[in-house]
Amino acid sequence: MLKFTLQNLAPSNNHGRFRFVSTLESITTHKQQQNSFSNPDPHIEGTSFSGFSKTLKCKSLSQVRKLHAQMIISGEIRDFFIANKILYSYTLHRALEIASTLFKGITRKNSFSWSVLIGGYAKADEYTKCFVTFREYIRSGDRPDNYTLPVVIKVCRNKADLVMGGVLHSLVYKSGFLSDHFVAASLVDMYAKSKAIVDAARVFDEMPKRDLVSWTVMIGACTECGSPDEALDLFDRMIREGIVPDKIAMGNIANACAKLGMMYKAKIVHDFVKTMKYPLDVILGTALIDMHAKCGNINLAKEVFDQMLEKNVISWSTMIAAHGYHGEGLKALDLFQTMLGDGISPNSITFVSVLYACSHSGLVEEGIRIFSLMEEEYRVRPNVKHLTCVIDLYGRAGKLKQALELIEDMDIDKDAGLWGALIGACGIHGNVEIAEKAAESLLELQLENAGHYILLSNIYAKAGQWEKVAKIRQLMSRQRIKKIPGWTWIEIDNKIHKFGVGDYTHPMSKEIYEELKCLGEKLERVGYVPDTNFVLHDIDEESKLDLLNSHSEKLAIAFGLIGTPEASVIRVTKNLRVCGDCHSFIKFVSLITKRVIIVRDANRFHHFEEGACSCRDYW
Repeated sequence: MLKFTLQNLAPSNNHGRFRFVSTLESITTHKQQQNSFSNPDPHIEGTSFSGFSKTLKCKSLSQVRKLHAQMIISGEIRDFFIANKILYSYTLHRALEIASTLFKGITRKNSFSWSVLIGGYAKADEYTKCFVTFREYIRSGDRPDNYTLPVVIKVCRNKADLVMGGVLHSLVYKSGFLSDHFVAASLVDMYAKSKAIVDAARVFDEMPKRDLVSWTVMIGACTECGSPDEALDLFDRMIREGIVPDKIAMGNIANACAKLGMMYKAKIVHDFVKTMKYPLDVILGTALIDMHAKCGNINLAKEVFDQMLEKNVISWSTMIAAHGYHGEGLKALDLFQTMLGDGISPNSITFVSVLYACSHSGLVEEGIRIFSLMEEEYRVRPNVKHLTCVIDLYGRAGKLKQALELIEDMDIDKDAGLWGALIGACGIHGNVEIAEKAAESLLELQLENAGHYILLSNIYAKAGQWEKVAKIRQLMSRQRIKKIPGWTWIEIDNKIHKFGVGDYTHPMSKEIYEELKCLGEKLERVGYVPDTNFVLHDIDEESKLDLLNSHSEKLAIAFGLIGTPEASVIRVTKNLRVCGDCHSFIKFVSLITKRVIIVRDANRFHHFEEGACSCRDYW
């Protein structure tokens, strides 16, 4: 968390102003040495600029230059108001060199003049010039306004630059603009995009007035920064404070529900959208499709999709992906063909969705055919995400050598996701040799990622190579890398219950373990045999059985059986891949209890019914 030790740099007086300028100057000098900058998202213009010089907005650059020349001849350009109009027109057309020359010639610059040029540089991705001009603005002695500050703060957001952000926060504080909801919302957004969610929350909580924009920014921030539960809490607070969410806010809430897989919240969100009669446009409709699909209800997702009057390529791609992670690969391919028939051109995201669906349904030939047509027929150049899907496609099908050869032949920067797909496939098929090659490349890219060590350790354990398992654990211990614990969540009576392996913390633990014992006896009579090969520890057989019986997904399902009506669907979410023994266990449970059980793991959804799974044991 960033500590605001720079507050004394804000320009409350001349002495403070020059200290601020000095700090700002050193930062901008460093930035001038950097060559690459990311593109910013579009930003809301300040109300002081809305409608400004509408006639000039409609003119071409050549017309603006002609008008500029006429103004010079007539002498009207000496009027700083006219000069500002011309300056603004040049920035609209991104003629920034001409704008800069004109700006230097304006003798009576005001805050509008500075803001126009700074905003022009920001919108044109000229971030260094934006900072340098802002520094000169502060040095001129003019007071920054509520348009310029958000523009520069937004640059910090795009660069995830908390050092500059802290300096600007100090300036905002000293200048008295923390009470301006537009400026404060920009700070919240900046900290959120920089993953400093604690600082974002502090600015948000200190705002004297929070409007819809502020709430929407903070809710979106929590969702994007991995705190969707906090986003839903904020939504509840927002409603209690009488703020009515718009379509954008509802889209953020839908995204939070999707991340958590909370069915009852998803229903509340959808009911609210219906009550407010918000049209299912491409943004809100697509968010609801994703929400229902990731909450386990593919039918509701399809219902929303069918109700949308207008669909863009993202809407189609989202629905195709939904079929994919529900194991409905053939439906995903059918929808892809329907999309083409409707005249929608697929983009890069579409092909990721289609290839993912093929990978998780074992449609190897179909996936390779589509991959080969991407660039040739649809003019979409494959990137590392598409290649990762193809590696996953080969790997799940056991074609590990082909997958490795494809990686080695690829003329593309190989990322952790690519090698991760290969080592994951090695884990499924127990190929130690290729797993070691993949792990070596993975650890070069992400040395401190615990998941890579665990994958390799599990592959060694599955092969009975316990000495290598011990070495991996020693290496993790020396580097202080902690294993990611497995957790399973189940939603009952609008409340989320969380279980870990061997968990006894739940108030109904006694009943849960009694239910598991009873289930085990019934399952044995219909043919279930615990597979201790999935216990990746060098311990005796009895201890392995004890560990298997207390896996988190088994605890959650046992609780679901005793905590829900007999005919109801049981839905659980696991943060890791469900293990093979638990997968077999759940199939048998669905058979003897006549329950439908839906499990969302780290890879996909599994729909268990009458002793079978929608993945057909291919996941």
